[in-house]
Amino acid sequence: MSSSFKESFARAVAETEAVVYAYLPAEEGHQKTIFEAMNYSVRAGGKRLRPLMMREAYRLFGGRGKEIEPFMAAIEMIHTSSLIHDDLPCMDNDELRRGKPTTWKAYGYDMAVLAGDALMIYAFETAAKALALGADAGRFGRAVGILAEKTGIYGMIGGQTVDVELTGKPISREKLDFIYRLKTGALLEASMLIGAVLADAGEDELMKTEKLAADIGLAFQIRDDILDVTSTREALGKPVLSDEKNEKTTYVTLEGLEKAESDVEEISRRAVRRLEELPGEKEFLRGLIELLIFRES
Repeated sequence: MSSSFKESFARAVAETEAVVYAYLPAEEGHQKTIFEAMNYSVRAGGKRLRPLMMREAYRLFGGRGKEIEPFMAAIEMIHTSSLIHDDLPCMDNDELRRGKPTTWKAYGYDMAVLAGDALMIYAFETAAKALALGADAGRFGRAVGILAEKTGIYGMIGGQTVDVELTGKPISREKLDFIYRLKTGALLEASMLIGAVLADAGEDELMKTEKLAADIGLAFQIRDDILDVTSTREALGKPVLSDEKNEKTTYVTLEGLEKAESDVEEISRRAVRRLEELPGEKEFLRGLIELLIFRES
């Protein structure tokens, strides 16, 4: 990866983070503890990939306004809410996230549940602010629908449900693909689709964008599985071998490390081919896909 892309990426992350932080609630009032827990979780770090991919998809199809920003903040809030809940003792029981105590360790089990719930709801309150920034009403409505569907029972939460139910049980490749497509892929699909919708992309372009995002999501999750067995706690900022600890079937346990590595490469090449079918300036998105899929943390 070139030094110029690394610089561009660092700049883009800083810009994206500033957008997300601008929509966080003020830590004041009788319920300030929930605001503190929400903000602690969002500010804990991360690459801000979902809002960044949303912005890049928006720009790819010619979007130039501020209407995208509330949705960028919203998708990061939803992603963070899922991490808060994933870390809970009743789920993965993890105590470290991004090198810091998880929300339930920092604020208690009860407040972590509330913080996750609060971020999920506040995300939609935040997304609604796009109308005041000039979003077309029809495209706004469609974007909110995508956000809800890809977050809920037909998206991320649906995938989490199957994942939790099958913990400690044998899982077929078909069911594992289903879990990955919903639990990880759905929010990445939402990110790129919302950007494309708000920029008024055509139906054929939206279909291609969704397939591109699905490939990125699958490769991203397989890479996560690989890192869980090959990386270190220091590099990841969270425990390694957590899938083994939680008796979860992963791509690596099903297919082996070597095939997992080769499949990530194959899926990433397919994603790049799909990207080339789309219009606009694609150099940064191409680099972002490479970063996502071949990351080391």
